[in-house]
Amino acid sequence: MPGKFDIHILFNHWDRFAEGFIHTIEASVLALIGSFVLGVIIAVMRISPIRALNVIGTVYVEFIRNIPLLLVVFFFFLGIPSLGLPLDGFTSGTIGLMVYTASFIAEAIRAGIQSVPAGQTEAARATGLSYIQTMLHIVLPQAIKIVLPAIGNQFINLVKNSSILAVVTGMDLMYYADLINSDTFLPLTVYTIVAVFYLVLTLPLSFAVHYMERRFRSADR
Repeated sequence: MPGKFDIHILFNHWDRFAEGFIHTIEASVLALIGSFVLGVIIAVMRISPIRALNVIGTVYVEFIRNIPLLLVVFFFFLGIPSLGLPLDGFTSGTIGLMVYTASFIAEAIRAGIQSVPAGQTEAARATGLSYIQTMLHIVLPQAIKIVLPAIGNQFINLVKNSSILAVVTGMDLMYYADLINSDTFLPLTVYTIVAVFYLVLTLPLSFAVHYMERRFRSADR
């Protein structure tokens, strides 16, 4: 019966649950690192005194943030291969997730940069530091501390959004859950188990963000 809950599903299909869980972790970690690096670059471009960089950063953020994640993933899964560069579901899904999340991280970091007193930037430039050196050594460390909760929330959203890989056969947790459900016809059990797997990933990340936020507050005091 579809409404029946059978915990034996977890043990009978453990290999597929485990494989999907591992792929979800891999995609999340890769996209997390990539989106943070790309987000920092875009944020710096957004407030750059060089107008061309400013325009590129602004266009990127406004364009990506205002289209669906699914469309971004399909661009890499269907669009890029049509140009002769084939990408599998895992790769295209991970890149799409990275590109999409980076736009939100960029905005969070930009807000943090703008909250750092302008006098610090001016003082750093007066000592001979270049614009990039000022950003890397003076401004960005402070900005990231300020917006850490917002960045942490985006990372948590990234983990949850990784389920988009299922749409492009990305071999993630949701992909295998759909296969198991089609074999067992027990959606209540299958998707409840999947929800627990996602909680195993997101709850520690959430606690880590709160812990770091408290530590930074204590250090500032």
